[in-house]
Amino acid sequence: MSRIRTGRCDRERGQVAIEYIGFVPILLFVALCGIQLGWIAYAEQQAGTAARTAARVEARNGSGGEAAGRAAISGGLAGTATFDWSRSTDAIKVTVTLTANPIVPGLGAHSATSTVTMPNDDPKGP
Repeated sequence: MSRIRTGRCDRERGQVAIEYIGFVPILLFVALCGIQLGWIAYAEQQAGTAARTAARVEARNGSGGEAAGRAAISGGLAGTATFDWSRSTDAIKVTVTLTANPIVPGLGAHSATSTVTMPNDDPKGP
């Protein structure tokens, strides 16, 4: 038995491939946006870790806080870190700002900032 072909099947051939090609950029953009959100959350977490570490070391030792804070940050974010200090006889306050470069084209860089205050335990004073 032979099959009879109609013109309709020939016209629809490849339709799914064309629809798939049209949808792939949307899927890629959504995936990149998800990765971008994760990267921003990671930068925020790293800023908090760096600020806590720097303030703790500075409060206990009186020095070395910035080096300890940079060591607590992983990878390329450590190079973008800035530390802003405020010292008093009672407390050490540090604000750490990291710059997370964008993954999604067209977005600007994100500045992750965290501020931590620790009691000043340094026996030498401020």
